Amino acid sequence: MTEKMTGGQAVVRTLARLGVDTIFGLPGIQLDPLFDALHGQRQTMRTFHTRHEQGAAYMALGYAQASGKPGVFAVVPGPGILNATAALATAAGSNVPVLGLTGQIPSHQIGLGLGIPHELRDQTMALKGVVPWVERAESPAAAPALLQQAFQSMLQGRQHPAVFEMAPDILASSGAVALPEGPLDIERKQPEAMAVEAAARLIAAAKNPAIFVGFGAMDASESLRRFAERIQAPVIMSRSGAGAIDARHPLAAGMLAGQALWADTDLAIVVGTRFLAPGLAWGRQGAVKTIRIDIDPVQATLPRPADVALICHADTGMDALTSSVAQRTANHERVVAARRTVAAQLATLTQQFALAQVIREELPEDGILVTDVTQLATFVQYGMPFYRPRTLITPGFQGTLGYAYPTALGAKVAFPDRKVLSISGDGGFMFNVQEMSTSVAHGIDVVCIVMNDGAFGNVKRIQQTQYGGRTIGVELRNPDFVAMAHSFGMRGTKAETPEALRTALRDAFANPGPALIEIPVGELPSIWGLIQRPSSAG
Repeated sequence: MTEKMTGGQAVVRTLARLGVDTIFGLPGIQLDPLFDALHGQRQTMRTFHTRHEQGAAYMALGYAQASGKPGVFAVVPGPGILNATAALATAAGSNVPVLGLTGQIPSHQIGLGLGIPHELRDQTMALKGVVPWVERAESPAAAPALLQQAFQSMLQGRQHPAVFEMAPDILASSGAVALPEGPLDIERKQPEAMAVEAAARLIAAAKNPAIFVGFGAMDASESLRRFAERIQAPVIMSRSGAGAIDARHPLAAGMLAGQALWADTDLAIVVGTRFLAPGLAWGRQGAVKTIRIDIDPVQATLPRPADVALICHADTGMDALTSSVAQRTANHERVVAARRTVAAQLATLTQQFALAQVIREELPEDGILVTDVTQLATFVQYGMPFYRPRTLITPGFQGTLGYAYPTALGAKVAFPDRKVLSISGDGGFMFNVQEMSTSVAHGIDVVCIVMNDGAFGNVKRIQQTQYGGRTIGVELRNPDFVAMAHSFGMRGTKAETPEALRTALRDAFANPGPALIEIPVGELPSIWGLIQRPSSAG
């Protein structure tokens, strides 16, 4: 059955049928018909407007990373969508379903090079260098089918972002449109029986197997726990995989403990993670057999081919193996010893250790921590325990500076009843400081920590240690962050000690409204000496 509607209405109503109820965005002339349609749908579709396109895209990313549901943002074409590509690149690198809606110049002028406002030489091709699915609807009637394709592409198999374009005259025009019946039914891919049998034989022959998990295992916690307990293997969680299993579980381990356990590991079962550090930097590659459980057959061959690959979803693969292998006798001593060694090493980094300990004690177990690229953030990613899936959110290998604060806003929108905390350095925080306005305007109660050392601290350390102490471009002139918070209408305080941070966090979590906590610091001890990474990691 068809209904007459504008292109903008076709987009918004299709998204609603596909299960979307929240959009982050920034209006502009090429999107006026779309935002008018959002106004008409405002009883069932929430629209959060930001102060910058990057902020809108990061909020959609945070919403998706926290919830597992697609995040959607809308920005104008040309410079607008280009501003958003840092977030799209982060979503692509982190395998997160984020849909970008963008406009175009008038349809009859695309490709002519006339110098129309916001015109790019080839917007579609430019975006295809960042995300795998980019399409343009040429009529209102075409929008529903293309949006369904976008969702199918984002959600079926390895998840990734997508971009949907529509020219302003097409958004404004009317036509007969057939809306989808409802959300897509995404197939759960099962492993092949022969691969399961081959993997089960490797597990039976292994003396010290270990399970390595990343973000791809984040929604398979129960399957992971059952599988780990069945084969009594440590679960070594990457930074993106933290919380996939409760850190208090006797088989849970982080990457630092994983380095210690690697010395006598003879089988690595790799689930939903790139496996880069162990595969490229930990050595013993010839001595350790590998089983890969991955939805992407190409990723399952990287950084080196596996002995056995199960091309399926994380839960279906682990469930199949759990049913195919014998129960092993409990053996936790190796994991406990490795964790004890790592804890002692981390405690020597006294400043970060004390701050991270306060954060862990004050943040509820279901609280969400979003980290930027800064020194305390690196410490908590490697050294702080997480108890539930999707409670540590990071920018992954893209390392996008300025990511944390707007991403945390999106996570809070997804879970308004949970505590959300972001950690930024003074350099990264200023990338998207304007979104303090967004947090106040929409009442998004995120608490942000700003580590203020007056520098791009990580870069400064590298210059000092690797380039004879010669530094350039790293010293920063900062505003008064607490006064800035007050100027936006949010609470702000300075915490110069761990106990002052504890007091500030308790106050911020106990009272409604967004808050900022500035922590002045000097040079911090480096955690990088504890971490084995590929040489290409910097």
